[in-house]
Amino acid sequence: MNAPAFNSARDDYHGRLSSKHITPLWTVTAQTVPPEPKPACEPVHWDYRNDIRPLINEAANLISAKEAQRRVLILNNPSLGRGATRTLICAVQLIKPGEIAPAHRHTQSAIRFIIEGSGAYTAVDGQKTYMQPGDLIVTPAWAWHEHGSESETPTIWLDGLDIPLVNHLGATFAEDEDEPQQFRQRPAEDSRSRYGAGLLPLEPMLTSRYSPLFSYPYLRVREAFEALRRADDWDAAHGLKLKYANPLNGNFVLPTIAAYAQLVPKGFRTIPYRSTESAVVMVKEGCGRAVIGSLSYDLKQHDIFVVPNWTWLNLEADDDLMLLSFSDRAALENLGLWRDQRRESKAA
Repeated sequence: MNAPAFNSARDDYHGRLSSKHITPLWTVTAQTVPPEPKPACEPVHWDYRNDIRPLINEAANLISAKEAQRRVLILNNPSLGRGATRTLICAVQLIKPGEIAPAHRHTQSAIRFIIEGSGAYTAVDGQKTYMQPGDLIVTPAWAWHEHGSESETPTIWLDGLDIPLVNHLGATFAEDEDEPQQFRQRPAEDSRSRYGAGLLPLEPMLTSRYSPLFSYPYLRVREAFEALRRADDWDAAHGLKLKYANPLNGNFVLPTIAAYAQLVPKGFRTIPYRSTESAVVMVKEGCGRAVIGSLSYDLKQHDIFVVPNWTWLNLEADDDLMLLSFSDRAALENLGLWRDQRRESKAA
């Protein structure tokens, strides 16, 4: 008879706590501190050739870059409503010949992988860098930036931003420049000349929060992988995978966003792998398959897919599969929260 009375008193106590917007931890421990992470979104795959490309080209005939500020289509994860993951936005942007997407800045950081077209540029803090397919372009938080095209054909690229993360933290600020284009403070490709050849100025930049190198040419990335593959030193979970690095300290290019290039050679199948990072991946070259959790996707050039946090991934290449990706690993490492696991091993 004592137990029911005790439970009744406890229930009454819980009810009084709830009325004052207080929760006893012992009633929600499993949800608040689970034994391991739960995926914060679902896997998703976008077909570039048949879906994204026709739609972004249609947008080019419906709205100008000046009207839109940025002619961008956001790729939304159906499990979230908006955004690719809980921390990252993935989008596709197009600029037409002669257009300028006007200068602005915001507290969200951005990376861009160029998909097709050449002769367009991004200007970051007054410095212009031209964009070729496969190039990585880095836009740090609160840096003035604009896009323009001196080409005769449209240029399309993949945008990755930490918008959901920054918005969740309540740290969003944005500002438009008075003029569409910034004052050119340095010659075009100045950062590549200073930091992109394995050399550094004698007086390096004082800050190391983000990479001073705004452009990472794909041509050099491909050359690096062709040299590395001759060593035949393949990782069972990744094939060959390299991070884009800040040349001042070897950190990721941005404090919140990590960027990678990865080669899975023809006939190679990776072992299942997962980590606490959420990633967006684009196929730069080749074809194959990605098995993400219980779902399998056929991959072809320029397709885009999401790998949620703590979700098993394995890749299989029918032809050399070259992948370009970005994730929230940089933020997780800075917070001491990144972990990974291979199917054959315990969590690291």
